[in-house]
Amino acid sequence: MTYEIRTFGDPVLKAVAEPVTNIDAKLVSLTDEMFEVMYKAPGIGLAATQIGVQRQIFVYDIDDKREVILNPQIAESSGEWVYDEGCLSIPGLYVEMLRPKNVLVRGINLQGNQVEFEADELLARLFQHEVDHLNGVLMFDRMTPDQRREAVKLYRTREDQPKDAEPFHLKLV
Repeated sequence: MTYEIRTFGDPVLKAVAEPVTNIDAKLVSLTDEMFEVMYKAPGIGLAATQIGVQRQIFVYDIDDKREVILNPQIAESSGEWVYDEGCLSIPGLYVEMLRPKNVLVRGINLQGNQVEFEADELLARLFQHEVDHLNGVLMFDRMTPDQRREAVKLYRTREDQPKDAEPFHLKLV
């Protein structure tokens, strides 16, 4: 099956994904396809909901560390870090956002084993961003109403631009 990244406005992005209860060849194949879609975009992380699959799965690849996490949960977070965050489902817009700097994520790997990852800065942000997707939360939902109006307006302007046009950058902090 060929998957496409769903973009802002698609109601599937607002739905909360269901937990994974069975790891089988079909699920492994889905994660392989998720990596292909993510690399093609290109991106560093992708939640299953972003391709219309309502399951608690995300894939990522940072520094050639390719991982799959099922049923992820942010167990702990601390600190603050401002970073220019982008989203494959909101193409062409980067938003300077404040998020926790450090997180502890728990989940399950494709072998069915419990896994735990301590992460900071970019990897911590990626984990938070993808877990948000699995809970039906987009970057826009993390903004004040005024910030959201400005960001959506910029995004709508960007939609009319060619795909290779320079992205918009919005400072919120």
